[in-house]
Amino acid sequence: MTITITLNNDSIYSLDVSPALMVIEPLLQAGNISSYEQQLRLEINYEQEENDPRELSEIPEVRLWFVRLDAKYPWLPFLLDWKAGELSRYAAMLVPHQFSSKEGIQYNPEALEIFLMHKIFILSDWLYKQDIVSPSRLKSLAQILGYELDDAFFEMIEKTN
Repeated sequence: MTITITLNNDSIYSLDVSPALMVIEPLLQAGNISSYEQQLRLEINYEQEENDPRELSEIPEVRLWFVRLDAKYPWLPFLLDWKAGELSRYAAMLVPHQFSSKEGIQYNPEALEIFLMHKIFILSDWLYKQDIVSPSRLKSLAQILGYELDDAFFEMIEKTN
């Protein structure tokens, strides 16, 4: 089952995250958030000028909306549909990067590492509170972003939960 949050120019320009709230809050209230893992997609209906060559992740207003969303739900990557590229797109909204016609998106390496570790710590704590103990999920998240994290790292994190 795919769950979709639809954004438009109005919600983006006003930093209105209510389209996300209307979708995510009922999932939280349902009580079994793990059943919605990797099912969320964001449909961004952002109207650009015809001659505007920028990707959505290069538009400051769009990125700022995602920063606001991430502040509200820092564990959101758990719900994003990774297979559909939603995790990579989400990261692009929050991590400085450049586009290369030959190599695609090129994240700032230090910024991506900080983003990844921040998400690993947040998700580790959040998953623990949800009674979902599975470092494999976090390892997969790291792999999608190009990192291999050792089991010993996760054992160290688990000791602090």
